[in-house]
Amino acid sequence: MSSTLSFPGDEKGLEDLLAAPSPGLVADLAGLEGDLVLLGAGGKMGPSLARLARRALDAAGRADVTVHAVSRWSDRAAADALAAENIRPVAFDLMAGDPADLPDAGNVVFMVGAKFGSAGRPDHAWAVNAALPDRIARRYATARIAAFSTGNVYPLVPTASAGSVETDPVGPVGEYAMSCLGRERVFTHHAREHGLGLALIRLNYAVDLRYGVLADLATAVRAGSPVDVTTGHVNVVWQGYANEVALRSLAHATSEPFTLNLTGPETASVRRLAALLAEEFGTEAAYAGTESGTALLSDASRCHALFGYPGVPLRTLVGWQAEWLRRGLPLSGKPTKFQVRDGRF
Repeated sequence: MSSTLSFPGDEKGLEDLLAAPSPGLVADLAGLEGDLVLLGAGGKMGPSLARLARRALDAAGRADVTVHAVSRWSDRAAADALAAENIRPVAFDLMAGDPADLPDAGNVVFMVGAKFGSAGRPDHAWAVNAALPDRIARRYATARIAAFSTGNVYPLVPTASAGSVETDPVGPVGEYAMSCLGRERVFTHHAREHGLGLALIRLNYAVDLRYGVLADLATAVRAGSPVDVTTGHVNVVWQGYANEVALRSLAHATSEPFTLNLTGPETASVRRLAALLAEEFGTEAAYAGTESGTALLSDASRCHALFGYPGVPLRTLVGWQAEWLRRGLPLSGKPTKFQVRDGRF
């Protein structure tokens, strides 16, 4: 396994690594005003983000700040595990409940979204991605909100470019991407009209070893399945870094929205990633298709200038991903579908 950092070992080790705060995060959260509400905390990234926030606040001496983790919490064991770490699980259906019943807070991380299945139920995608933000913005009208968006709001760009930057024109492909732009527009309206502090986080393909582009590729390579290289280039980023940037972006949330691309520094070749994974497994990768001249790519240099580079580099993640599969550790079973080019998820 190629790595200069220690492989996390198992799910507990992975969760501990994801929740390890940097000195920069600790310093930022030391000045947090008000409690922290995490909306959609039961999703893939929510529990690790909640733990990261709690540990950073504790390291900063801010035991007075409550971290509220809001989700339906159909998995009670997951909620109980957070409660054992001094995080307050809040069982709440964001689509059906009265937002007035949500806990008060000065800071909100909005992680709610509908993607897969949106081609068949675009109405649901619009309700979750664009209508719900209006209710949340009204509930937290005086707060700071860091809202996860997606790089899908950009068009496909030439692979020879560095990727889209935050000031480039948007060009969403498909109803999912359009509804995500709707999320941005609704939150932005409230920020400009009513003074809401807003940070919009356009994330491209976080990697957590249990899911992500590398898990998709590693699973295919190990099974001997051909890797489709039509979408021949991709951005990925360590999930722990994505969690940290979301929390640190709260300090930058303003009524003129702070927009940030969040991904790794590389434009990674899918063919090359598959070859590296095959090398890790002692096999050869098979390929299908021919690389297109365009892909969904983002330039996150603004993010890196503000918050530094991800603590786990891409080559290390490749080695860790292979080792994760070799050890038979669990996967989420939720593919990224990063190869999709027509916006139909």
